[in-house]
Amino acid sequence: MTADTTTTIDPHLDHLVYAVPDLIAGVAAFAERTGVTPVAGGRHPGGTANYLVGLGPTAYLEIIGPDPEAEPGTRPRAFGLETLREPRLAAWAVHPADIDAAARQARENGYDPGDVQPLSRRTPDGTLLEWRLTRRDDPAAVRPVPFLIDWGRTPHPAASGLPQLGLDVFTAVHPDPAALRRDLTAVGARLDVAEGPETVLRAVLSTPLGLVTLS
Repeated sequence: MTADTTTTIDPHLDHLVYAVPDLIAGVAAFAERTGVTPVAGGRHPGGTANYLVGLGPTAYLEIIGPDPEAEPGTRPRAFGLETLREPRLAAWAVHPADIDAAARQARENGYDPGDVQPLSRRTPDGTLLEWRLTRRDDPAAVRPVPFLIDWGRTPHPAASGLPQLGLDVFTAVHPDPAALRRDLTAVGARLDVAEGPETVLRAVLSTPLGLVTLS
């Protein structure tokens, strides 16, 4: 099944980030809506954990929330989780051929993607996965400009036999589409953008239960 709207999906799309205030409840709700049960990805330093669903051979959807096994008092600040009340499509990532060159070029073109930093998580079987990504201080609830990621020698999560869904549509709404398009161009990313009062990322998934929209 395909969506009625034809959009351009960036060929370098790495993953979408769907933030939920309660990880276990969020995964259960997602499985009920889509008919596909995400698999546990692992735990991150800083108090978050994730579940994953594939979006083809080179991309995936990450459902991220507070780690239910984190130490009491841990404050998961990533993607606004500390104050999040409702699930939202919060961010996305692209994988350039050379992350350092892409970050440098973005700055030269007027957009600072943040420094390239290492990150890691433990899979449920204890395997340590390590990668590099750009991180910047950004209080926005929704980040329509993708961060950059480089998996290095770590196998890409999409290649690990994830349950699969189709990504039919991925778009953004933004109060200033021209400004957003400039920033997208600076990082070498492609995303269809429409004008609207609030910043929103929107993905339409093709699932066993029909089309499901996340925003």
